[in-house]
Amino acid sequence: MRRRVSYVSHPEVTIDPALPVPDWRLSPQGRARAAALGASGWCRGPVRLIASPERKAQETAALLAGVAAFETHPEMAEIDRSATGYVPRERHEALADALLARPDESAAGWETARAAQARILAAYRQIASWPGDTSAHLILVGHGGVGTLLWCALTGRPIARAEDQPGGGHVWAFDPGRGRAIHPWRRFEDLGPTRP
Repeated sequence: MRRRVSYVSHPEVTIDPALPVPDWRLSPQGRARAAALGASGWCRGPVRLIASPERKAQETAALLAGVAAFETHPEMAEIDRSATGYVPRERHEALADALLARPDESAAGWETARAAQARILAAYRQIASWPGDTSAHLILVGHGGVGTLLWCALTGRPIARAEDQPGGGHVWAFDPGRGRAIHPWRRFEDLGPTRP
């Protein structure tokens, strides 16, 4: 029986305004942080690892998995921000504030928080119901936005910026059997080996 679901947000990326955001790669710092978490023993044991299709999440999953395989789910992508593409950090933060403050409204054409939450929750439920899965620990690798929205849905919290991760490279954990949180967002460096 599964006793732990962990959601991993990709760490630091190399920002390249010339590329679509889903094609951005991890920065050297982000790669080093993900590799260190993978080497720490945190992913050991009977785990199942599933990633967003975006490149930075795929790179994170590969570094966590090492030689083991991981899967991809197409509906685990980040909140769709293609209406604006890249925007400078200050503008991005203002749009994210607006998006989470008014979950049913789009910010500058972005996917609404409510729609993104419904999408990631449906993906989680589909993954959790896959037959033949006996892993005690399900690890989902994705993004801060949809990761926060899934956290809010599973823990019964309202959508709010206060629930958002402090930065890239964080993990939250949830006990699906008991229907309760194990811990909120924590930095990679603050995690120890799991004991599902």
